[in-house]
Amino acid sequence: MARHADSGRAPFLSSLGALLAPFPGRLEYSARLALICALTILVVEIYQTPDPALTAYIAFFLVKPDRTTSVILSLVMLVLMTLILGATLLMTMAVMDVAFWRVTAMAVFSFCMLFVASGSKLKPIGGIIALIVGYGLDYEGTFQIGEIATRGLLYVWLFVGVPVGLSIAVNLLLGPAPRRLVEQELARRLRLGAPMLRRPDAQAREALAECLREGAGEVPAWLKAAGLERTSPAQDIAALKQAAQSTAVILALVEVIARDPDRLLSAPNRERLARLLDQIAAIFERRGYPTDIIFDSTAEDADPSPLSRAIIAELKSVLGCFTEIPRPEPSPEPKPKAAGGFFAPDAFTNPAHVQYALKTTAAALFCFIVYMLLDWPGIHTCFITCYIVSLGTTAETIEKLTLRIVGCLIGAGTGLAAIIFLMPNITSIGGLMAIVFLAAVVSGWVAAGSPRISYIGFQIAFAFFLCVVQGSAPAFDLTVARDRVIGIIFGNLVVSVIFTQIWPVTVAERIDPAINALLRKLASLAAAGSRTKRWALAAETQTAFGSVQQDLELLRYEPSSIRPHQTWMNRRRRIVSAVASLQGPLLVFADQGTDESDDIRRRLDRVAEEFGADSAHEGEALRSRTPAPSRNETETVVSNATWALVEAPLESLEGAVAGSLADERDQKEIYALA
Repeated sequence: MARHADSGRAPFLSSLGALLAPFPGRLEYSARLALICALTILVVEIYQTPDPALTAYIAFFLVKPDRTTSVILSLVMLVLMTLILGATLLMTMAVMDVAFWRVTAMAVFSFCMLFVASGSKLKPIGGIIALIVGYGLDYEGTFQIGEIATRGLLYVWLFVGVPVGLSIAVNLLLGPAPRRLVEQELARRLRLGAPMLRRPDAQAREALAECLREGAGEVPAWLKAAGLERTSPAQDIAALKQAAQSTAVILALVEVIARDPDRLLSAPNRERLARLLDQIAAIFERRGYPTDIIFDSTAEDADPSPLSRAIIAELKSVLGCFTEIPRPEPSPEPKPKAAGGFFAPDAFTNPAHVQYALKTTAAALFCFIVYMLLDWPGIHTCFITCYIVSLGTTAETIEKLTLRIVGCLIGAGTGLAAIIFLMPNITSIGGLMAIVFLAAVVSGWVAAGSPRISYIGFQIAFAFFLCVVQGSAPAFDLTVARDRVIGIIFGNLVVSVIFTQIWPVTVAERIDPAINALLRKLASLAAAGSRTKRWALAAETQTAFGSVQQDLELLRYEPSSIRPHQTWMNRRRRIVSAVASLQGPLLVFADQGTDESDDIRRRLDRVAEEFGADSAHEGEALRSRTPAPSRNETETVVSNATWALVEAPLESLEGAVAGSLADERDQKEIYALA
């Protein structure tokens, strides 16, 4: 659930202020990252290792918001680089003296690493490893003596080893515990619910919509890291996990209330709930978690609406066991545990992994050959850029490429300004460290934000470091800065052409299966046998919904040659909007009657089946759905009211799916006649 059914995403420029706004932990993360970058510059300048700018930039891939993930990622990177450079060192004995074989080795190594990165758990850092190895093979080609080349290759190990060592040290000393980040995030989310209950203005709605759009966010990963640390009792971790799930349910209910506040919950009760959310948030901010929460609503005669009574009952239930560890429910048919592994299940059957590796390697080698033939080594950053911007789908690659070009222009502009106005006054390493620190703070602040702007922060740092940190001493050569920026832009353009013209992968391929899975989750939510199970499904549904919305928004980055027709996208958006209106009411309704819940589950299953199928007779079945079961005189008015709350968005969803299927059949007939 990310927003109202008819709400659109705020334009980028109008929402830029919100994207750059501070949140708990943002300044700490950017300052910690900047400190590692500055210390890296100190070490590489003292020991005169090559390419200090890129060495400092590696820190951006090692530092995460919590200390545990940062340390683990740094150690994994160091071990992998040690093993890979060991193999590369052996390989150089055969390829160093012949340029053809050196380039061939570079291509083979790049392809293998990118294939593994695409089809395995190495995905977050596989491209960076391929970049470093390729750069190392290129770097050794500049030497004519084997011993010097070997020493140069060992410098490549320092290229990673220096930021890894500093990252581990700084994160162990200053990095926040993952449990603390969970507490801060839960407090932030609860704070977003309070203004929605008091004065739900446009800003508050947008903030809550963005929060719901994120789903669980990084909270599950932080909880897992907190468990690995073993610095908190297991009971506390379980309680925080339950609190995260309860928070998702509460915010979903708040979103429902905000649609029609006066009808769904009285003003006194809304104020009481808002104060209670602020109190819970304050407990999290004090590094604790609440227990025995009581929602003291007003008397029933002050809230005569049966729908209000149903919402109050659900709120009291979820608040009453906000951090209460649920008892495990016995499963009559335990599912076999899925076998995990390093490689993805389709790693060796899906051609997309091979195609991705080939496309990225081809882009990098093309850039390498161009600047070698032109004898223009200053634009070698085009080779590096290819590995940084390449992603699995065309839309993701173009989005990342667009953001990185924006970041490149900003970073290059500020870098050139620093060379002109600041560098002439720098006479010590301390001054250079101060400039790098300030630039990394700004870049880290942007990189810590939403995915809509995080890549801009990465590229600002990349371009700025390459412009300002040119070698082992303060430099003022504008030509070096110019060439490196040209290389970044050229690399972006090469990747853009290759990923849009050769084996383009549209993100649309995964949208329909994701919508179908989302509808199935809604059906399971409607028929959940217990509130605990229902709340867990509600949190999962929010995460799945956010992923579908993100994929729909990514479609705008695809070229028209592979992007689906506008009517196709509009139909999916209508379905997703209908789903957004249905999730919250299902939470309120689910306890009101077994028969009604089963009927809604059957209708949602039928919607999922119809959406997954593509035949005329099945599409018509939605229009003659099974009517709601008749309710006798003993049924409560609460059940009647909540049924009405669910019925309208459910009919809207059925109509959206039926209309979409009918329109698509008409479109296919038109194409056939043409």
